[in-house]
Amino acid sequence: MKGFAETEGELCPDCKAGPGPKNARVAVGMPEQMWHTPDCPQYVIMQINWKEGSRRIEEQDQWAKGVFPAAHARLKQAAAALPPGTAAQPFVDALSELVQAQADTTGFVVLHRWAEILERHFPPELPNPDHTTE
Repeated sequence: MKGFAETEGELCPDCKAGPGPKNARVAVGMPEQMWHTPDCPQYVIMQINWKEGSRRIEEQDQWAKGVFPAAHARLKQAAAALPPGTAAQPFVDALSELVQAQADTTGFVVLHRWAEILERHFPPELPNPDHTTE
């Protein structure tokens, strides 16, 4: 056993690396991959971009965590100020519940939770027993 995958891939136009114990394999599509030496300019740029992207995501996450509670409170206040029974009420209720579901999780509200909430506020049309067709 050599300790690294020997799978063929595209040759990097800069370093021309292939499978090797010190080289890095990067997916460039499915099932394509490209090997790079540790000092390959293309690979170094990819690593810089990955780190920069991670840093931006972390900054956005921190900003959102600071802003979300106050924005959520304003939403609840605005929803409470609307007169009940208006045509917008199902939309307001669904949005309020979705935002609360997001507040209750540390990640994303999963699709089945969205579906449950929307189904509750916007149920499928039931047949009207008073309406008959000929």
